[in-house]
Amino acid sequence: MKIKLEQVLPEEIEARSFEMITQELGNMKIDERYAPIIKRVIHTTADFDYAKNLIFSPNVVEQALDALKQGACLVTDTQMAKAGINKKALKGLGIEVYNFMGDEDVAALAKKNGTTRAVACMDKAAALRQRVILVVGNAPTALIRTYELVQEKKFLPKLIIGAPVGFVNVVQSKELIESLPVPYIIAKGRKGGSNVAAAIVNALLYLLYDRESLI
Repeated sequence: MKIKLEQVLPEEIEARSFEMITQELGNMKIDERYAPIIKRVIHTTADFDYAKNLIFSPNVVEQALDALKQGACLVTDTQMAKAGINKKALKGLGIEVYNFMGDEDVAALAKKNGTTRAVACMDKAAALRQRVILVVGNAPTALIRTYELVQEKKFLPKLIIGAPVGFVNVVQSKELIESLPVPYIIAKGRKGGSNVAAAIVNALLYLLYDRESLI
């Protein structure tokens, strides 16, 4: 059996992948403002559904980049999402990223209130004296609690990346975020994941940071 393989140098693999993504998208109309994010997520997942189910609030890219320039920190709902964000870009831009899931005070608060740790993490994020970008790729309860905190005027994130994956309350949690007066990037429906949330962040970082210097 003969299989024809492309001869691609290691440093050329990503560029070639993006060429293939662009080709396969064909004539699909994608807003150029969002194309780098959509293509980055497709590159991460090999799932072209994201060309349709990633949704963006008005002017969100500009607002997100402005928040990053102003030193907003990132708060993730999983260690996996945190691990997937490009460390060199974070360092180059002086951006802090936090994940509170393993913190003792979060575990204690969750136990006291009978909630998930993800809920307690959002309470801790709301108490930060910093601009906050939320990066949610796993826990719909994190989005639900964020919705409650915003409604109660206790929290106003600079951006919400909402990409939890799964079934129970996943779709509904994303719809709640859509109703808020907060910038958002959401993976509608059941699809998502920590890798998707991290890919969205990386796409934004690469718009600010020279991608070539990260290779």
